[in-house]
Amino acid sequence: MEAIHHEDSYVYFTINPAHTNYVNRILEGYEYLGVMTTVNRSEGLCVVRSTEDTRDTVKEVLSSLDIGLTFVDPNAL
Repeated sequence: MEAIHHEDSYVYFTINPAHTNYVNRILEGYEYLGVMTTVNRSEGLCVVRSTEDTRDTVKEVLSSLDIGLTFVDPNAL
């Protein structure tokens, strides 16, 4: 896989690809937290492009979801 450019404020995570739309809709409900993008659909790798001010809240929201979600260190990508 090609190296991924990242910002320190971005939140990377993996989920079951079937949950992608669900997670995206939840994040859309929280206006101005960030924008979710699928990086690698087959692996369920996603990113929320958040800011320094919203990063912790994004992680709280994602952590509260009742689905399997694993945060990923972007330096390991």
